[in-house]
Amino acid sequence: MIGSLPVLVCNRDRVGVDDRMGDAAISLILLGAILSASILVDVAARRTSMPRISLLILIGVAVAAVQQLVLGSPGVRPLGELGEPLIQLALVMVAFLLGGELTAERLRTLGPVIFRVSAAVVVASVAVVGLGIALMGYPLAVAVCLAAVSVATDPAAVLQAVRDSGDDSLRARVLKGVVAIDDAWGILVFGLAMALLGWHTSVDGAAALGHAAWELGGALLLGGLIGLPAAWLTGRLQPGKPTQVEALALILLMTGLAEVLEISGLLMAMVAGCVIANASVHHTRAFNEIENIEWPFLVFFFVLSGASVDFTAVGPALGLVAAYIVLRLAGRYLGGLAAVRLDAGGGRLPPAIGLALTPQAGVAMGMALLAAERFPEHAGLLMTTAVTSTIIFEVAGPFLVARVLRGRAAFA
Repeated sequence: MIGSLPVLVCNRDRVGVDDRMGDAAISLILLGAILSASILVDVAARRTSMPRISLLILIGVAVAAVQQLVLGSPGVRPLGELGEPLIQLALVMVAFLLGGELTAERLRTLGPVIFRVSAAVVVASVAVVGLGIALMGYPLAVAVCLAAVSVATDPAAVLQAVRDSGDDSLRARVLKGVVAIDDAWGILVFGLAMALLGWHTSVDGAAALGHAAWELGGALLLGGLIGLPAAWLTGRLQPGKPTQVEALALILLMTGLAEVLEISGLLMAMVAGCVIANASVHHTRAFNEIENIEWPFLVFFFVLSGASVDFTAVGPALGLVAAYIVLRLAGRYLGGLAAVRLDAGGGRLPPAIGLALTPQAGVAMGMALLAAERFPEHAGLLMTTAVTSTIIFEVAGPFLVARVLRGRAAFA
């Protein structure tokens, strides 16, 4: 009997290894299936007027529907623990590329316009969403949290929509500049909102404000510390594989450091990209290499964003979801309209430019998750509203970006 124990232990260990190997094999199959589906999406996008981003998100929603409604497995995310790193890598890549757009020359010519549009949209979104939800009778914590979440814009969706349009006009350049700094606004507003709610509810508001300061300041510091040596190295590497390795190393390092140090990976990557773009003569090499490998990660990001919807929790929060969507659209539009009326861009921007800042994804869901952890009594409302509205914004957002760039947006 005792002699058989090693055999049982070995068999148990073997079963565990087989399970892990099985999970890994399933994850690899799913990765291949998602990328294969993206090829069909490219074909469908060329033959229809639907943006690739929207089609990819709808694929994710279909995956969630099958998994939750057909297979009866709610709460199980496709790709399991592998999904989160893929999402973070995609977002950091996008932020790095957006940082590269903030060159000194561009900031001199477009900086004031970008700041005015961004600030106006942020103020209008916070005011309209926060006051609207509060006046509907929802708790103050829910209203303030969703007002802060509404600030965030999905840079991946906006940037990809601008690329797909092939537009390089003033409005396109301003949009890319605005989404490059929107996450900085979002982090600052969210941190201040959590601090104010902390003081209001007798929670440690100073700690919340300190965490926000570290998340913002640490990202600025680390972005600069990583960007300076990377800028020096970029000018000394030959184009091709060495530069590709350097670019991948930067993205992986920034993604991992952001997770370990609990700072904003998006802001850090944006700062690093900005430093490289301004400090290196050959800065375009690293950005070109990231652009060459970025799309597969964006495919995973958009599909997994769609797959994160929880159909079982949509019903009870449907009224709040609808109100948040309408109020956020109103805030975006009014903010853009105010910026144009203040002559941002010298009258060359469309009045509906704020509607092109509709897409919302990973950062917003991350903020909602933090708010749900801080106020667990409102977790269901906050997460359902954030995730469900994100799916809608991600599907409809690219259409609005395209229409604004073509000058056909509603109210334009």
